[in-house]
Amino acid sequence: MSELRKGQVSNLALATAAFAVTFWAWNLIGPLSGSYSRQLGLSPTQTSLLVAIPVVVGALGRIPVGVLTDRLGGRRMFAVICFVSIVPVLFVGWSGSYGWLLFWGFLLGIPGTSFAVGIPFVNAWYEPARRGFATGVFGAGMGGTALSSFCTPRLVEEFGRAGAHVLMAAVLALMGVIMLGGSRDSPAWSSARSSAGSAAGSAAGPAAGVPAGSVAGAAALRGMREAVRIKATWQCAFLYAVTFGGFVAFSTYLPTLLQNVYRFAQTDAGLRTAGFSIAAVLSRPLGGALSDRIGPVRVLFVALGGIVVMALVLALRPPPEVPAGVSFVLMAFFLGLGTGGVFALVARLVEASRVGTVTGLVGAAGGLGGYFPPLVMGVVFTATGAYTVGYLLLAVTALAALTYTYRAFRTL
Repeated sequence: MSELRKGQVSNLALATAAFAVTFWAWNLIGPLSGSYSRQLGLSPTQTSLLVAIPVVVGALGRIPVGVLTDRLGGRRMFAVICFVSIVPVLFVGWSGSYGWLLFWGFLLGIPGTSFAVGIPFVNAWYEPARRGFATGVFGAGMGGTALSSFCTPRLVEEFGRAGAHVLMAAVLALMGVIMLGGSRDSPAWSSARSSAGSAAGSAAGPAAGVPAGSVAGAAALRGMREAVRIKATWQCAFLYAVTFGGFVAFSTYLPTLLQNVYRFAQTDAGLRTAGFSIAAVLSRPLGGALSDRIGPVRVLFVALGGIVVMALVLALRPPPEVPAGVSFVLMAFFLGLGTGGVFALVARLVEASRVGTVTGLVGAAGGLGGYFPPLVMGVVFTATGAYTVGYLLLAVTALAALTYTYRAFRTL
């Protein structure tokens, strides 16, 4: 226990930093959506697709990444994600056509999979009573989207788009080296590979000639099948699709929305989006800490109710600055609070040995939840010249999630 406590703070800090850096890389396109639209003559729907495309791999990729984290450990997987992400980061910066931007933007989803690494990595370092706090603090690393919104447009103005992406690639390389050299897996963590290997050995015997890769693949598929059968996986996936999906959708599409509705310049829209992200970043650990005290279900009641109210307020298109700004910040606060509550709920409902795989599935749902709203918003704006219908759909979805939470978890 003493060894566990010695490494908690440093490894939580490193994991949060790695999460922030990779999320910055994941959100490189959104803050520049206005310049891409102008340079390439894109329609609102095309711009929405470009902004949303990194979310696909960032969402679905969390499933295998979660499984691999259970087997290889968070330390190695964080480094792998950082190093592999360098390739799409560079090529997005060098792409000059819409087609190539879509292709490399699709692969830019790779850094978005880091969430499925960090949750099991951090979970293993903390005792159950403090996991809501720990995962909440780690979740604050989604502030990488705020860094991107604030810094990326300014770096592009200073160094050009290609130069800004080279700088981001260098930061990823440095972060990967730091994770390899400075972090370590919890002494309480054990690889799913070792247990799978011993099980395979006892079943097949050392002379059976079963390839190690086949054993690993079978164990990974078995782990995913077991996670899919857990009811809590699907329950938390739905709630996370609403809360984290809402955060991702706003943080990637808000620069475009602010430029379309309020006619802000790209840097001004980025600054306001950074403020939105910071509000969510601060409220996520609060959601985790409150979940440890009053329970994640009560936290979700407050969060989802707040999302419903703020979606209805934003549908009225409040004037810029104080009314609209406060409304967006409160929306971010409730979304962040909800994300902290969902993973505190995961920690309560799922045994530790399956958290990585379940996190991958739940995280994928959250990412996919952030993929569709920008596309819907683009279509709605093209058809009506306003975002009212999109906000109303968000209000209805959050209300459905609130009703489900009450019916499914009111006894917790």
